[in-house]
Amino acid sequence: MSRRRREDQGPPVPEGASRAGPPGSHTVIRVPDHEPFDPLAEAHRQWHARWPDQADRMAAVTSVMRVQQLLLARVEDILKPYGITFAAYEALRLLAFTRAGSLPMGKLGARLMVHPAAVTNAIGKLEQRGLVRRSMSPEDRRVVLATITDAGRSLADEATAALNEAAFGLPGLTPEQAASLVGMLRGVRALTGDIAAEDG
Repeated sequence: MSRRRREDQGPPVPEGASRAGPPGSHTVIRVPDHEPFDPLAEAHRQWHARWPDQADRMAAVTSVMRVQQLLLARVEDILKPYGITFAAYEALRLLAFTRAGSLPMGKLGARLMVHPAAVTNAIGKLEQRGLVRRSMSPEDRRVVLATITDAGRSLADEATAALNEAAFGLPGLTPEQAASLVGMLRGVRALTGDIAAEDG
């Protein structure tokens, strides 16, 4: 083969790749696809090489934390049109569930399992929008009650409908899978002392 013929053919194509396009066009090299890099899988590999007895536990913890980030982002995206965060939604929904539509601020924080300062901040923002009002308890002036308003109930109902329609950001999870996941995580909560361990 002449030198000119070799030049016309262009540079050699790597093994496993192909050249596309008519003569004279830009060369397109198709490289075989590779699996996307997973930082958690790499961390598990590194841990397994050094501390194999704890590698799976480390991976379980970091996986749960990552899933929490992903799900919170999805849920907050669903709630964005309503101008509330998931924490604010939980407060509204909890108040709406109560018979009187109100709870002491301290009990509200305990039910939501958040720091009192976080409750005060969330309720303060909801109060500014007329979704909640605060008042002194008629039975104990030292107790501050948070009470949902009609506007708050309406918004809570609309946001709940949107979350239910979006399957809380997990439309691909079957009811059976969701129940299994809840049971597994409940076991973890019991192991950490968040709830009482179940007998049997």
